[in-house]
Amino acid sequence: VPPGYDPSQPIPLIVSLHGFASRPEGQRDFSQWNEIADRETFAVAYPQGTHTPLRWNSFPESGTGGVDDVQFMRDMLADAAKIVTVDPARIYVNGMSNGGAMSHRLACDLAGQVAAFGNVAGPALDPPDACNPTRPVPIIAFYGTSDPLVSYEGGQTTGLAWIRRIAQLTGGSGPELNVMPAEKWIAGWAERNGCDLTPEPIPTSGDVRGIRYTGCRDNVEVVFYTIEGGGHTWPGGNPIPVGKTSRDIDASETMWEFFKAHPLP
Repeated sequence: VPPGYDPSQPIPLIVSLHGFASRPEGQRDFSQWNEIADRETFAVAYPQGTHTPLRWNSFPESGTGGVDDVQFMRDMLADAAKIVTVDPARIYVNGMSNGGAMSHRLACDLAGQVAAFGNVAGPALDPPDACNPTRPVPIIAFYGTSDPLVSYEGGQTTGLAWIRRIAQLTGGSGPELNVMPAEKWIAGWAERNGCDLTPEPIPTSGDVRGIRYTGCRDNVEVVFYTIEGGGHTWPGGNPIPVGKTSRDIDASETMWEFFKAHPLP
């Protein structure tokens, strides 16, 4: 909760989800959302997944034994609204890795409650019952081309196979996790949202290039940043020892500007 918070004034809420085998404290520390929240006056929640290692039920092979993390998020948002005065039009979800994949699943399932979504290095997998959001959904994402765990080009990687093996040992199922190419995944969101399928380039800055899909229904946008040589890390955040952390873009600051532009209609 930011300093100077006035309960009589509704404020935005950002929910930031940790990755596989990570923790809420780690998500807080490398995303540095608290620093932005203090400056911009919004609340932040860092929920915790289940099982050992901690994870989210973003796809059936995650080994969570059928935990309903979509319902968990509904319940958590209801509880958060009892703690702070949340503006229901300005609730945003983002996440890293497995948390990014969970953010994608919530975009499919909670589009009527969450205004916009962010994804950093999340395995690009659609939910088992497909992705059918109730409205066009603003999406912003960040992927590194040298991510050793979630391949930018899609398919199976050594790191993802390791995660799958842990999931199997702790109750997950066996199918291979072949993720979509990151650019194909984001184009799928542009198509769902009825955007112009020819994206606009975002000017390159250092190791960062990007594209923006516009002309979407309800004036939403889909924005995608590629980090050349980037690893399984949070751009602009505290480094994670899984490849390069870009200093040419700050994912949290960039997401916040995107979120501010896209409250619920």
